[in-house]
Amino acid sequence: MHILQPKHTKLNSREVEKLLADYNISISQLPKINSSDPGLPEGCNIGEVVKIERKEGEEIMVYYRVVV
Repeated sequence: MHILQPKHTKLNSREVEKLLADYNISISQLPKINSSDPGLPEGCNIGEVVKIERKEGEEIMVYYRVVV
């Protein structure tokens, strides 16, 4: 991982269920990320959800993507 690359974390099934329930969405409504993206953690499979933490100024913004 490069120092300028945002932190990518693979979510477990319980975290995915909570995320989908909190936002009242289905997994197909999440933005997509390609499985060949170099920022993905090792072992990510298609259909898994990744949490991306980007530092913007002093805040850490959190984004979620589903691997396709």
